[in-house]
Amino acid sequence: MANYDWIVIGGGITGAALSYELARQGGAVLLVEKDAVLNGATRYSYGGLAHWAGKTPMLKALGEEGIQRYRTLSEELEADIQFRELDLLMPIAPGYDADGVEADMADCRIPPQRISVEAACELEPLLDPAALEQVLWVSHGHINPFLTALAFQKAFQRLGGSLLTGTVTGLCKQGDRVVGVEMGEVLHGAAQVVVCAGGWTRALLRQAGIRVPIYFTHAESVELNPTDLKLQALVMSAPAQRFELEQRSTRPDRIPLWDEPGQEPCPPILDAGVLQFADGSIRMGQISRVLTDPYAVVDGAASEAQIREQAGRYLPKLAHLPGQWYHCLVAFSGDQQPLVGSLPGWEGLQLFSGFSNPLAVVPVLARRFAQSAYGQADEWIPSLSPGRFGEI
Repeated sequence: MANYDWIVIGGGITGAALSYELARQGGAVLLVEKDAVLNGATRYSYGGLAHWAGKTPMLKALGEEGIQRYRTLSEELEADIQFRELDLLMPIAPGYDADGVEADMADCRIPPQRISVEAACELEPLLDPAALEQVLWVSHGHINPFLTALAFQKAFQRLGGSLLTGTVTGLCKQGDRVVGVEMGEVLHGAAQVVVCAGGWTRALLRQAGIRVPIYFTHAESVELNPTDLKLQALVMSAPAQRFELEQRSTRPDRIPLWDEPGQEPCPPILDAGVLQFADGSIRMGQISRVLTDPYAVVDGAASEAQIREQAGRYLPKLAHLPGQWYHCLVAFSGDQQPLVGSLPGWEGLQLFSGFSNPLAVVPVLARRFAQSAYGQADEWIPSLSPGRFGEI
């Protein structure tokens, strides 16, 4: 059985960034990713960096630290992650009061500003002014998350890290200590196992008999084929209903439903949004469903029609462009803060998952996690411990 200092489960952007940082600290690290080509939340992410959105002192500090890091990350990783800063336009969704939405964002690190419909259409000429009543604006960061994860993976390997493609089928346990992972009949040992499996974290640990306060939505989007039409801005309706959905679905009376198959603690929501990548492809979404079965089947054709209709209200020239519906799992915690650190009651097992707003803070939290693991005191990491939820 091979032995490592660290085994990181999940090679998306969270696992890749953390593996890289642990290797920078001198650790012997094995990164395990189930797919030869990433096919989870990293692959289907919008790539937005909402560094401006934090409302707590910690999230404000991490947002500032995060955007500064991204500005030099391509150079650090020796790869183009397609970082840019662009306009985020947030039309107020029907049924919401603009004053109330704006007031709710007043505590953000950088509060969005209300602008005129005319100004919004100057920033994004493809917008239909007839579909707009009130619009908020803020400067937003953006990366290609797939390329960024690959850049972290390659930088990790240059540091001597090991990347293995395959499925973790179980955890190796000795009493209440996790000592490695099982991949079929092959065992890999480690002093510490870190689960960065995103929306699959709950199922993976439950299979090992370990309860964890992490949940997931089924996120659905449509990827439009590359087009000659050029978007100048990111368009995302406000408020983001997904965060309210996460809060409702983890209320105390609904937590027991997560241990029952086939449950839907809350109805689905649709946050209409559109963003174009550098290759001309467009991500349009998104529906978020709270289904307790990670393998639940949804009606992709119906979802695609809903997404196209709602996003097409704002950008009608895009509504009927050819594309394909996609689906993935997105992890979150009960308080919209990530789960970072040791899982109570289990030695050798840690989490780095449950990011509701992942991309803006993942690189800086990965660095802080690794530095903390190697003896450097950190101001924020202890407050993100899964232990804050007490007994599960």
